[in-house]
Amino acid sequence: MITLKLATSLDGRIATAQGESRWITGPESRLQVHVLRAANDAVVVGAGTALADDPDLTVRLEGYDGPQPARVVLDTRQRLSPGARLALTARDIPTYLVSSEPLRPELAEAGVRGVQIPPREAERPEMAQVVEALASYGLQRLFVEGGGEVAASLLRQGLVDRLEWFRAPVIIGGEGRPGLGDMSLNRLADALRLRRVDLRVLGDDLWESYERI
Repeated sequence: MITLKLATSLDGRIATAQGESRWITGPESRLQVHVLRAANDAVVVGAGTALADDPDLTVRLEGYDGPQPARVVLDTRQRLSPGARLALTARDIPTYLVSSEPLRPELAEAGVRGVQIPPREAERPEMAQVVEALASYGLQRLFVEGGGEVAASLLRQGLVDRLEWFRAPVIIGGEGRPGLGDMSLNRLADALRLRRVDLRVLGDDLWESYERI
């Protein structure tokens, strides 16, 4: 079960051209993201998100005492620093780094777990192989939070079961960073079609839920 989360402006941007992204959506949306994290086995991000935001990717809800989901970083070039928050807490919360090469010793020493998969798509591991590999570790429910290239790759390959889209009432413009990367689409008839199953107002934001048809 793969759930893709997008948090964007009305025009589908996740950051300004300079990379500023905190915070596009409001506190009500961010709170709901923590609820969604808690319902999954692992939170998945790309290397760009891990480097730009230095996130914890933990569930931070008042009174929550359940298990923390594992964290997964798709990082072909292994740019994650041993001093990043994800690495510093890897011995407390299972943290996986997916790459096409053996894990760097300094990351292994920090407690990060390496998942090595041969590269296939633009020197990146095939996403279907990534999903299968993570399932072998018992990570059956994946909550994918970023970034745009990771999201597009999963959607292109038909791997997304559910889309949770949080949209804030702001417009950033074409120079902003898109929430989705290249979908390699030439005809409108080939566009991915989803079914909206829920629509809620969270503060000033809209929360839209979609399922694969």
